[in-house]
Amino acid sequence: MKRYIKHIAIAAATVLALASCQQEQLNQESVIKDSRAEETEFDKWLDANLLNPYNIQFKYRYEQMESNLAYWTTPADYDQSIIYAHLVKYLCVDTYDEVAGTTFTCSYFPKLFFLEGTFHYDNNGQMILGTAEGGRKIFLGGVNFLNNVLNAAIESQDPGTLNEFYFKTIHHEFTHILNQTKDFTPDYQLISGTDYVLNAWNETHPHDYLKYGFISQYSQHSDHEDFAEMLSTYVLNTPEQWSAWMNQAGSEGSKKIAQKLEIVRSYMLEAWDIDLDEIRDVVLRRTDDILAARVDLTDLTY
Repeated sequence: MKRYIKHIAIAAATVLALASCQQEQLNQESVIKDSRAEETEFDKWLDANLLNPYNIQFKYRYEQMESNLAYWTTPADYDQSIIYAHLVKYLCVDTYDEVAGTTFTCSYFPKLFFLEGTFHYDNNGQMILGTAEGGRKIFLGGVNFLNNVLNAAIESQDPGTLNEFYFKTIHHEFTHILNQTKDFTPDYQLISGTDYVLNAWNETHPHDYLKYGFISQYSQHSDHEDFAEMLSTYVLNTPEQWSAWMNQAGSEGSKKIAQKLEIVRSYMLEAWDIDLDEIRDVVLRRTDDILAARVDLTDLTY
């Protein structure tokens, strides 16, 4: 009997609820919300300076699908993302425009940049500054430290740390993209032969890698990483700095590095009709402009 009464009570409540619903007016406001963020002046600047002329997306808002969930991540700071976008445009995109032409830049420069506030760290403490994926996307980390590094570079008139943490990454990853399109000669690998150590690079010759024919410690990873390190390091540093490194490398080390540099130089000229020394000259000139504060890195006029 109790079960029967309970069922009647439920039925009555249902009828009353239906009757009530029939008398109410539907709310005119949709419960479905537009997830798109409101367009900012920065978004308009990005459209005018990167998306429309080059089809380059510059994502500074955090997106889980673009991030690597294997790492702790943080969103990129809005104001520092603006500065980073200006630097990428002036130091990288405009450099290749000037040296190789807009058609080259539009065709081969990565089509997606994704920014995060911090760098990625592996379990062994190795810091990942950036990565390239599938020849179209470059991940750039450490955006929230950019102001401090940039201000220190301007104060000291030394772009070394700025280049090492941010712009070497872009030139390095762009080199991988070019290599994925047109590979370099296998003769490059023969110069260092069995000296490549893959993931043991951060434990191998931490201070005297130059003497073994490597321009950086990471160059010891593999021939493709070595090639990208050679190109990115060369275009970001003065001839005086390069000569100093060759003196440190000694006769055997400098001989190997010179052989590698010649292949890199020939590859860029033959595969892409680009003079490597011209890239370096333009990069150094534009870097001087940044250090002299001749470029407004916050201007959102479009």
